[in-house]
Amino acid sequence: MLLILPPSESKRDGGTVRPLDLAALSFAELAPARAHVVDAAVALASDAEATMRALKLGPRQAAEVDRNRALWSAPTMPAIDRYTGVLFDALDAASLDARARRFAASHLAVHSAMFGLVGALDRIPAYRLSHDSRLPGIRLKHVWSERLGEVLAARPGLIVDLRSEGYTELGPAPVRSGSVYVRVVSVDDGGRRRALNHFNKHAKGRFTRAYLEHRPRLRSVDGLLEWARRAGFRLELGSDRLGAPLELELVA
Repeated sequence: MLLILPPSESKRDGGTVRPLDLAALSFAELAPARAHVVDAAVALASDAEATMRALKLGPRQAAEVDRNRALWSAPTMPAIDRYTGVLFDALDAASLDARARRFAASHLAVHSAMFGLVGALDRIPAYRLSHDSRLPGIRLKHVWSERLGEVLAARPGLIVDLRSEGYTELGPAPVRSGSVYVRVVSVDDGGRRRALNHFNKHAKGRFTRAYLEHRPRLRSVDGLLEWARRAGFRLELGSDRLGAPLELELVA
């Protein structure tokens, strides 16, 4: 099973003095597209004002320009350690044991607007780029959508998509048996369901951590639902829309 997370706007500084090596990242077929996007971000960062306009940064976010300017030379760290914010704080990757992290290496990916899909332990620098960012001469959807769609379609087994909808548009998961999109909802006293925002991310982080700690070998949606129940999560069948992956609802 492959679990796919969205990235976070906020990222941890630092890492080891080992610069970005696109050839060493998972999903190696994405390397040419990654180089294209990274080069464009670095070139744009030579003009701080243009970068701040393009990435919609405020005055207090000027350091993000420096991050992009140094993409090829900056320190790197594993993706699940690089990202911060509600989801990744709930995941708390730093406290996972060695077995859980090894499992994450082959069963967990993060979808980055800068690098496409990256494995959980792939070493990346801090950067600033969102799914709706604009780089001169580049539309991220044109760069990533078809390529990531092909990568995911070629991935065997169960695919569980926890991304936000903005990122699913940059690389749609395949529509097939065993490919599911997870939506986090709450249920009120009247049984009405509504999507969550802050607690959406927290629930996804908790769910991901449980998956890495338990390390179940899941091959079907039924198996996923049964494991979630035993792990203390309320995961239920949602809508089945024509032309879209099956939706599951994680009730938080």
